[in-house]
Amino acid sequence: MTTLLDTREPVPAELDDSVELRSDTFTLPTPEMLEAAANAPLGDDVYGEDPTVIKLERLAANLLGKAAACLMPSGTMGNLAALLAHCRRGSKAIVGHESDLYVYEAGGASMCGGIVYDPLPNLPDGTISLEALEESLVVDRTDPQIAPPAVVSLETPQNRCGGIPLQLDYLAEVAQLTRAHGVALHLDGARIFNASVALGVMPAEIAFYADTVQVCLSKGLCAPIGSVLAGDRATIAQARRIRKMLGGGMRQAGMIAACGIVALSEMTGRLAEDHERAARLARGLSRIPGIRLDPGPPITNMVFFRVRDERYTTRSFITAAHRRGVRVEELGHGRIRAVTHANVTDVAIDRAVGVFADLLAPTGRPR
Repeated sequence: MTTLLDTREPVPAELDDSVELRSDTFTLPTPEMLEAAANAPLGDDVYGEDPTVIKLERLAANLLGKAAACLMPSGTMGNLAALLAHCRRGSKAIVGHESDLYVYEAGGASMCGGIVYDPLPNLPDGTISLEALEESLVVDRTDPQIAPPAVVSLETPQNRCGGIPLQLDYLAEVAQLTRAHGVALHLDGARIFNASVALGVMPAEIAFYADTVQVCLSKGLCAPIGSVLAGDRATIAQARRIRKMLGGGMRQAGMIAACGIVALSEMTGRLAEDHERAARLARGLSRIPGIRLDPGPPITNMVFFRVRDERYTTRSFITAAHRRGVRVEELGHGRIRAVTHANVTDVAIDRAVGVFADLLAPTGRPR
């Protein structure tokens, strides 16, 4: 399982052209982004006077069908600001037990907001059963012993469940349930544009069901930094105040926003290429004895697989591939994730498949 501690050997200099499949967070800004950043009109964003940030926020809000948006330094801060805006201290945030917000965001809502996480089991497709949600929502709010629910948070695509996007009919059912119980619905849509491509719908159709939605400008969209939180004007105004409290108030942030504008204007349309390359990788892996796709063929840009070869542990296989110039990582116990993105070509995919096949060949040896 991925941790922040990394004691592995560095990539040898001769392999600095490694096939980087660990995450789409390794994407690099495009030349157009760098040019836009260098030429962006700037102001002080804490004063609300950076014109490029204003332009980005309006663009993002429009694409997501929301009234307002706020530029955040990271998706983690965007999700945290949303939860803090929706929840009073001592209230409950209902989350998936496999969600990035719960697993990888350092318990920020509890630490910073006194919010209780209520982690419910994610099903294999990334959903949380409506029955489980309703059971968690139905509480006696007059009982002083109970932490009252304030928000339900969903993730799409669901990273740790195979990069699977949530279906619109499911989002509609959850939205109806949350409204009936007077709680907010937050959507961690870090890769919402991947979900949009996979489902064949506009991103606003996905975001429609949520009160707030967080979208990453980095990852597959290639911006070097930044996320956007979108929602109604009052909630976003509160989130902007929370951003400042968390240390996320930025001054001449237009340089960041300029890259984000290019990301939203020019990079969403090419995500289908990443999905096609993920499918290409999965087809290659499926032909290699000793590899099993888990949960199966990819729907977005993430391929998950397990290695079944007594010569390797999961970690030793990752290390062996690393030494051959292919970077992958464990995500979940014993499961390897490979993520395609703008810096991965068809040639790189075929190279990775060749390395994996060589390592698992009957006459091969761990290297």
